[in-house]
Amino acid sequence: MTTAPEHPLLDIRALAVSFTQYDRGLRRRTVTALTGMDLTADRGELVALVGASGAGKSLLAHAVLGMLPPNAAESGTVRFDGVVLDPPARRDRAGRDIALLPQSVTFLDPVTPVLRQVRRSAELAGRPSPDVVARTALDDRGLGPEIHRRYPHQLSGGQVRRILTAMALMGDPALVIADEPTPGLPADAVRAALADLRRITDQHRAVVLITHDLAAALEVADRVVICRHGRTVDEARPADFHADDLTHPYTRALWHALPANGFRSQEDA
Repeated sequence: MTTAPEHPLLDIRALAVSFTQYDRGLRRRTVTALTGMDLTADRGELVALVGASGAGKSLLAHAVLGMLPPNAAESGTVRFDGVVLDPPARRDRAGRDIALLPQSVTFLDPVTPVLRQVRRSAELAGRPSPDVVARTALDDRGLGPEIHRRYPHQLSGGQVRRILTAMALMGDPALVIADEPTPGLPADAVRAALADLRRITDQHRAVVLITHDLAAALEVADRVVICRHGRTVDEARPADFHADDLTHPYTRALWHALPANGFRSQEDA
C-alpha cells in the first residue's frame, strides 16, 4: 500500500515581487509586480497558470528559477519537495531539478547548428555520450538528421518548440515550467506541443503551463490557477469550466469571453 506524499513538489505561498527603479537616476520608486501568488504542483500533475498579459505569470516562473534581476525584492515562500528555498538555492537547481521550457526561438544560438546546441545541453547536464543522447532526443521528437544540421532560422515554430523541450529535459528535471509554449503555432503544432507536455507530466514530473490560452490549457491540465494583476484569484478543475460551474466572477469572465462561448464581456458574464 502506497501513501500520498505529505507535501506537493512545488508549493508557492504569498509570493510578492517588487522592483526598485530610478527616474532619471535621481528619484527612487518601488514598482510592485506580484502581490500574492499561490500555486502548488505535484509529480504527475499538470497545472495551468492562466491570466491576461501582464498578470505576472512569466515573472512567477523567473522567481521560481531564482532568475530575478538584482533590483528585485521578494517575499513569501517557495518550497521545493517540502524544503523552503531562497533565490540562490533555486538558481542552483535551475536546469537540473527545475527546468524552464521557454517560449522563444531567441533562446537558441542563431549561429550554431541544432545538434551542436542540444549536445551542449547534454554535456552541461552531465549525460554520458552526449552526442548519442542529443541525436536520440531529437530523433524521438521526429527531428531527423536533416534537422540536425540546420540553424534556428531554418526551423518552423513547432520544430523550435520540440528542440527547446529536448534541451529542457536533458537534466531529467522533476519540475518543468513551460512559459507560453504555443503562441504563433498552427493548430496541429499547438496540439502536438500540449500532448508533449502531457507526456512529460505522465513521466512522474510536475509541469506548470503558463499561458493566456484558457481553451488550450483545459485540454491537458489537471488544475487551472487563475491570476490577475499579480495575484492568484481562483483555482478550478477543467470539469468546472465545461459544466460552467465557476464561482469567481473573473474566472467566469475569462471563460465566457472565449469565441466558443460567445465573446461575452465581463459585464455580461
